Amino acid sequence: MKAAVLFEAKQPLSIEDVQVANPGPHEVLIRTVAVGVCRSDLHFVDGAYPHAMPTIPGHEAAGVVEAVGSEVRLVKVGDHVVTCLSAFCGHCEFCVTGNMYLCLGADTRRGKGEVPRLMLGDTPVAQMLNLSAYAEQMLVHEHACVAIDREMPMDRAALIGCAVTTGAGAVFNCCDLDPGEMVAVVGCGGIGLAAVNAAKIAGAGRIIAIDPVPEKRALAEKLGATHSIDALSDTAADEVVALTKGGVHHAIEAVGRPQSAATAVKVLRRGGTATILGMMPLAEKVGLSALDLLSGKKLQGGLMGANRFPVDIPRLVDFYLRGLLDLDSIIAERVPLAQINHAFEELRKGDATRSVVVFE
Repeated sequence: MKAAVLFEAKQPLSIEDVQVANPGPHEVLIRTVAVGVCRSDLHFVDGAYPHAMPTIPGHEAAGVVEAVGSEVRLVKVGDHVVTCLSAFCGHCEFCVTGNMYLCLGADTRRGKGEVPRLMLGDTPVAQMLNLSAYAEQMLVHEHACVAIDREMPMDRAALIGCAVTTGAGAVFNCCDLDPGEMVAVVGCGGIGLAAVNAAKIAGAGRIIAIDPVPEKRALAEKLGATHSIDALSDTAADEVVALTKGGVHHAIEAVGRPQSAATAVKVLRRGGTATILGMMPLAEKVGLSALDLLSGKKLQGGLMGANRFPVDIPRLVDFYLRGLLDLDSIIAERVPLAQINHAFEELRKGDATRSVVVFE
């Protein structure tokens, strides 16, 4: 199969012929149809996060099941599926207490003594985030994908695998948002726009989008933001506090920068909660001041929107099919796999929303 291989951080990906193994007992072979180009992949490509090389990035994907292993029970050949990096074992402490997204998923990967899932000639290829989706096929554990309604367009379904699950999940699973409460979203890429849309679905009152790009702010208003503010303004946080008469109940950071996390804390009202979704540089820290603590402010992470993806993803698909979730507007361009490096360049610029790699 053709796949985009990363041999070295900070270098372009190379389209190579990669061999994929046959499905093991709990594994699923998927023909990839569409893959979103996510900033999380860019962190690995640009070397901000370490990873074994060579590897195939890509994790926000949708496809069709081509073959299943002997013990697979959750999907069957011909199913349309969305993949998710939150592969879960189903029996560890995190899984049995309802926190599947925290599972380390050791049982979902092939062991060191087993044949690797991916090979480039005689060289094993490290599978990124249990998926490696920038390839014509994916071989994954059955707990890394979920069947969806076949009426769902696959290029839009791919976005649900990460951006929408994370952004919408922050609203539905992390924030405990009551109807009428006010929300600020810092960063209006794919994740932030999904959070804006989900806040509208959840019945939030004022929804304030904060981003430096005018086009993204306009798109956020199309998806449900009641107000938008230029993130580059020196008074951005003060404007949110004035607009909401004291700050928002929930602030969602969807960029992965210390400055945006600081903004998320600044715009909170007394007792408000900031949820950090972005992947920040590993050496960075985010905190609350003594005054913030005395004001009852709270700070939390929101890994992958605290998802229960086998349940959440079909529900998000249903939201789209019923016209509640707008995924069409999030896609900026569709490109073939051969243009993957172009898609990453667009992501580095930060002006566009989401590029999607589509396979014929």
